[in-house]
Amino acid sequence: MASELKKDTLGIFQSLIIGVAGSAPSFSISATLVALIAAVGVLAPASLLYCGLMMIGIVLAYMHLNSHKANSGASFAWVTEIFGTSLGFFAGWTLLVASALFMVSASIPAGAATLLLLHPAYAESQIAVTLCAIGWLSLITFLVVKGIGLTAKVQIVMTLVELIILLGISLLVVIQFGSGALHSLTWQNFSPAAFSSSSFANGAVIALFFFWGWDVSINLNEETKNPEKSPGYGVVGAILVIIAAFTAFATISLLALNDDEISSSGTNIIFSVADKVLPKPWSYIAVLALILSTIGTIETSMLQFSRTMFSKSREGIFHIRWSQVHRQWKTPYAATFLIASIGATLLLLSISSKSIANVMIASINIIGVQAAYYYGLAGFACAWHFRKKALGSIYLFITMLLWPTLSAVALWAAAAVAIHGFDKLTAIIAIGSLLLGFIPLLRSTHKKNYL
Repeated sequence: MASELKKDTLGIFQSLIIGVAGSAPSFSISATLVALIAAVGVLAPASLLYCGLMMIGIVLAYMHLNSHKANSGASFAWVTEIFGTSLGFFAGWTLLVASALFMVSASIPAGAATLLLLHPAYAESQIAVTLCAIGWLSLITFLVVKGIGLTAKVQIVMTLVELIILLGISLLVVIQFGSGALHSLTWQNFSPAAFSSSSFANGAVIALFFFWGWDVSINLNEETKNPEKSPGYGVVGAILVIIAAFTAFATISLLALNDDEISSSGTNIIFSVADKVLPKPWSYIAVLALILSTIGTIETSMLQFSRTMFSKSREGIFHIRWSQVHRQWKTPYAATFLIASIGATLLLLSISSKSIANVMIASINIIGVQAAYYYGLAGFACAWHFRKKALGSIYLFITMLLWPTLSAVALWAAAAVAIHGFDKLTAIIAIGSLLLGFIPLLRSTHKKNYL
């Protein structure tokens, strides 16, 4: 018999903050904005805005589905009920795979940023960065296992400090570069007509990585007060904050940096912007924001992985051990240790890569496509399940049927176009890691508790 998670621990505000932390504003901007600007240029803010609008359709789907059935497995549980065991299994499996890969793309910036503050000479060493990343991974694992209450309190402080830093840097850029922007942005740059189909798709998949992770608040629904309502309201608030933060900072970066400065900033674009408006060492406050954001997103990724494992184990898909919770802390500790072990192993394997940048780019592309898949499934599940109820009013038709369906179609189309542009190894990892799910799926068909 599976144990229960700690109930009534989180409220709407905690759900909102954890949802924001899941998308990790500073981390996502640092890791991905340069790649997005390289792909679509001055259309980067518009890419983030439109991807955000697409994501709202999925957020609405999650809100309605969570109201129907609050389950820590989220997309896995809903898709299983609505579309059957196989699609439901892969909705959950995709999240597990993406979360495991994310341990690499999240931990590496944490290690690099820490060394940049403490010992800049080692920040360019792949081995030093990897070992530092494993250190952070170990510390965060302990924090997550200790309980959702403690995790949420730490998360609130870190996320609020991070957002204040981003807002402060943005205001300084507007003051100093408002009349002398290095890139001229017009309303035309926000028009859908400014995109070609390929540029929109390429930008959308990269932008999707920015937004991925907000759904962690839904995975914590069984630990939230009023589980059918509060998590849904929390993620709606979170996505609005996230869209504003991403679109604004992409615009700010184009105002403050020229093309050469953007391309050379790599995964430190926030620091590059801060360096233009703040004297050293005050500009290193941007590095602090990155560290806080990265710690937060590693935490939330672990929470998503462990709660999804908990739910799938409780349903007999995986071994019962993954649904056992700590007697005192009421957390699925075994599943948390599993994701930490996988992350540490992948980090050590990443040392064989040619560079940190190669590891980051590959993992970002893979996670973007995989997130599009399971988000899309949830969008279609919502539209199908509520197709009759949605006809009751214009509001329900838009939020239950039309917007989730359009968002799901757009995400799947963007992912399909993006895969065609992957190099061979990246495509193999992206698709192969999903196909591996057939092994546990087929085994669970004959024997539920197999691990």
